[in-house]
Amino acid sequence: MHEAILPAISGPADIKKLSSGKLRRLAGEIRDRLISTVSRTGGHLAPNLGVVELTIALHWLLDCPNDKIIWDVGHQSYVHKLLTGRERDFSTLRTLDGISGFPKRCESQYDCFGTGHSSTSISAGLGMALARDLNGQKHHVVAVIGDGSLTGGLAYEALNYAGHLGIRLLVILNDNEMSIARNVGAMSQYLGKLRADPTYNRLRGEIEGLLRRIPAIGGSVVSTAEKIGEGIRHVVLPGGLFEELGFSYVGPVDGHDIDDLLSIIGNSLKMPGPVLLHVATRKGRGYRPAEEKADTFHGIGPFCVESGKVLGGGGSPSYTAVFSDVITAIGALDRDVVAITAAMPEGTGLKQFAQAFPQRFFDVGIAEQQALTMAAGLAAAGKKPVVAVYSTFAQRGYDQIVHDICLQNLPVTIALDRAGVVGEDGPTHHGVFDLSYLRHIPNVTIMAPRDENELRHMMFTAVQLGGPAVVRYPRGRGPGVRPDSELRRIPVGKAEVLRPIRPLTVLAVGDMVRQAATACDLLAEQGIEAGLVDMRFVKPIDRQLLAGDLAGCRRLVTVEDNVLAGGFGSAVLEVLADEQLAIPVLRLGWPDEFIVQGSRDQLFNRYQLDAAAIARRIAAWYVSGPVC
Repeated sequence: MHEAILPAISGPADIKKLSSGKLRRLAGEIRDRLISTVSRTGGHLAPNLGVVELTIALHWLLDCPNDKIIWDVGHQSYVHKLLTGRERDFSTLRTLDGISGFPKRCESQYDCFGTGHSSTSISAGLGMALARDLNGQKHHVVAVIGDGSLTGGLAYEALNYAGHLGIRLLVILNDNEMSIARNVGAMSQYLGKLRADPTYNRLRGEIEGLLRRIPAIGGSVVSTAEKIGEGIRHVVLPGGLFEELGFSYVGPVDGHDIDDLLSIIGNSLKMPGPVLLHVATRKGRGYRPAEEKADTFHGIGPFCVESGKVLGGGGSPSYTAVFSDVITAIGALDRDVVAITAAMPEGTGLKQFAQAFPQRFFDVGIAEQQALTMAAGLAAAGKKPVVAVYSTFAQRGYDQIVHDICLQNLPVTIALDRAGVVGEDGPTHHGVFDLSYLRHIPNVTIMAPRDENELRHMMFTAVQLGGPAVVRYPRGRGPGVRPDSELRRIPVGKAEVLRPIRPLTVLAVGDMVRQAATACDLLAEQGIEAGLVDMRFVKPIDRQLLAGDLAGCRRLVTVEDNVLAGGFGSAVLEVLADEQLAIPVLRLGWPDEFIVQGSRDQLFNRYQLDAAAIARRIAAWYVSGPVC
């Protein structure tokens, strides 16, 4: 029985002492630790199982933190964390006050760049390499990027400029043939051809070796043999994309053979200029359920290790599932409705639509900007596109929403999933900014449902509007409201009074209507009666209600699952100011800071936005002084 290796690893220096045999044993221990921890905390299991040997090899070869590793997206950095002094804290992964599921600069000196969205690593690495050269330093900069992230335009912009500069930079392409869902597009097909025919580098190396053996002139012949190299590349491979961009291409390499990785990465680090090392890995490697269902285990909740089955479940359907059903129903009613996703057909609920209407479904890969402008083009040509995207990722296409959709007043519907706090993935994934960054854009209509039934009617309304529309809804399950038998249009910009308006009235939007309703019940137990309004529309906001029926209120409270700065509460204040109504307003929402990780319930509790805290805060404010 061998003594465990992983507990003795306090940093990369300890890895360098291990033989290749012990490195392979360490890989097995790491996989066991990943599986056991993620089965309890949830997280990105399959991506991390696929990069175990690659991460070990990098830390064996590099001198981190002096050398820099940037992990694209960052959800495959768990192994990196285990090897850089966080093994003892790894059980706190993605929990409240625990270690992050992504690289985080304030968490460790080994996390040189914070990541959470895709396609950023090459740009960040290029910046670090430029700073290194400006400072006269010599350390290595390595960007690890997945093949799915290469569908993001930012990656190409960085590749293009790095090749232009000829800067010393190692880009490792972790090619597992998947991002979250199966990869799509020309790049995926191109990489598939490279994987299928790895003979180019071997053949080119053999020819160069033969040429160098020519007495006296061998070196000169090699240095002037670019045309030979070009010919080999175009005969043996279907194009030399990366070399055309100015990179030396190496690979494909088996990403699970530690000995090969140590040798080839070591040689790649010695090469001048930018190098792209193509490493082939298998997502979910070493755990059969994750290998067989890599998309399911990309990001997963707690699960049973023996069976691979996700724990929990049951109850009312999720908002995503309700969206899935209603967009498919709308698609059946209107042949002009088309649906678009950026590499997340299952996560956004569009898989059902894709199966029902394959000719009207488009997966553009991890390319939110492309998805939104393509939707604008479809709308300009008479179609009714629905783009389903997580709130945090919609940020990546902000200019496209402004310039290509709203400026032209095109009928594009954005189904904004995971709006508000999302939980354990933390600040890179919380969708708490969308009301603030969307509501000031002209022409857009913004809706937020309080339950599943309202989501169905809002989607139906949005598709019929004839202009830009956003329907934002949270992660998780709804309250279990039974759906109406028929879809109907909601009057645009009209709120719904749920409890009679009183001197103290609560205005809530979206999922926070439920919290506000419970808070009103708790206030009533204290003898404080409060009215309740589901505002439904953040834009156009119900000015008639605010300036009319609510004008006689003595105090108003706004509640939202968005940052307070520029959000729904700010919209209410703007109307009151415009109407010169001096009504005191208590705004409840997320503070002006990046919200930490933790379960949704934990976060609502910590930030005093659960029903009990809302009631306490309203009561304290209501009785704190004279009412104007």
